[in-house]
Amino acid sequence: LRYAGGGDWYANPSSLPNLRAAVAERTSLPVDRADVTVRLTDSSLFDLPFVHATGHGEMRLSDDDVRRLRQYLLQGGFLHVDDNYGLDESFRREIRRVFPDRPLVDVPHGHPIYHLVYDFPNGPPKVHEHAGHPAQGLGIFIGRRLAVYYTYSADLGNGWEDAGTYPDPPALHEAALRMGVNLVAYAVTSRVTP
Repeated sequence: LRYAGGGDWYANPSSLPNLRAAVAERTSLPVDRADVTVRLTDSSLFDLPFVHATGHGEMRLSDDDVRRLRQYLLQGGFLHVDDNYGLDESFRREIRRVFPDRPLVDVPHGHPIYHLVYDFPNGPPKVHEHAGHPAQGLGIFIGRRLAVYYTYSADLGNGWEDAGTYPDPPALHEAALRMGVNLVAYAVTSRVTP
């Protein structure tokens, strides 16, 4: 997701190609291998079952962005936001504008997003240490469907990067990819189309 505000929405350049490859290799879901960058005002937004946002800095949504994101999510879209250390405050502010009536809540560890393809009985894996906080999976539900999934202090995108980009052990890289596969599988299988 390309957003305004000065945050580096383009962070982790190898993460999404690696995640797409993992989804294609490990599931039967059809995967488009082309890189897709989308703004919330793009007409193609509603064709996408899964939208990912990350960054270290400020995220700012216009009034049109807020309206379109709310519409996209209410019509069955799924947004994953991965705080890459620094996005937390602005993301929480902006998502409150999108859903002032639906707070971010802890996603219970029994939720299918943690068990659909791979089992994560304790929630999202923690890839990098940021200020000593535990990894959290927070979400916004529309009815029973999880529409927004926010990984805080987990840094999944860094785990999806090319092996060797960070000095993480292979097992942590694999855990991050497995969690990403779960996210995409959930987004696609839970999608409600208007």
